[in-house]
Amino acid sequence: MADHVAVLAAEAVEALAIRADGTYVDATFGAGGHAALILTRLDPAGRLIAFDVDPSAQARALTDPRFTLVCTNFRTLAASLDALGIARVNGVLFDLGVSSMQFGEGERGFSFRIAAPLDMRMDPTAGESAAQFLATRDERTIANTIYEYGEERASRRIARAIVALRDAGTPVRDTLDLANVVARATRIPGHAKIHPATRTFQALRIAVNDELGALREGLAAALQRTATGGRIAAISFHSLEDRIVKQTFRDDPRVRAVTRKPIVASDAEVAANPRARSAKLRVAERIEAAG
Repeated sequence: MADHVAVLAAEAVEALAIRADGTYVDATFGAGGHAALILTRLDPAGRLIAFDVDPSAQARALTDPRFTLVCTNFRTLAASLDALGIARVNGVLFDLGVSSMQFGEGERGFSFRIAAPLDMRMDPTAGESAAQFLATRDERTIANTIYEYGEERASRRIARAIVALRDAGTPVRDTLDLANVVARATRIPGHAKIHPATRTFQALRIAVNDELGALREGLAAALQRTATGGRIAAISFHSLEDRIVKQTFRDDPRVRAVTRKPIVASDAEVAANPRARSAKLRVAERIEAAG
């Protein structure tokens, strides 16, 4: 399993302008890197609520009386805070996308470099897998999904190839099957600098987990529950996520953008952690009474 290193950790936590006695939300707990850093800024009266839809996160929960882990998607943020008796928080951090740990867990099906069932669910106990998605959608829906969520220009050729295999009684069931289908359909070799299946895998993962819908709902809940003067920080890893965050922070009258341009990783961080290359951090501050 690959070790997960929190991206833009110092910058994100600094951007929250943490009050020592405040209540904060880490919307994407992962390996706990951001959470651990936030806790160093809190005194005994402070509190950190972390969310993670992946059931395996429970094994990584921090043993700290100020810390609570909620094993559900951050789209339930408002209801989960209600269940904990918390009306307002002083800041929320979103670190979007898939962790290095999840990519490294072969059985999860996130990586086209590891042979595994084509699953891709953040919560493997709920919803349909990517293989089930490809087995039950028509060619047009598959093509539109790959184009919309992967920004893949060859989406129609890829969808046609997937459906042809399905009609022939040999449906795509594992990661290497899909990677090979995409490589043939795009006529780009698998050893290219950017693997030809990258965009298709991203698209299916986003669709299976409804990642963009969850992000919109999570941001809406964060805006509703963050107290005046509190901050919302979001780290995105592709243009679809970043566009939603940017538009929300720009257009919602309840916040002002703290970062006019996104904060990106330093050359040193990218060298140490290549995943940081595509990361963009945007920050906004609540400017009126929550409600």
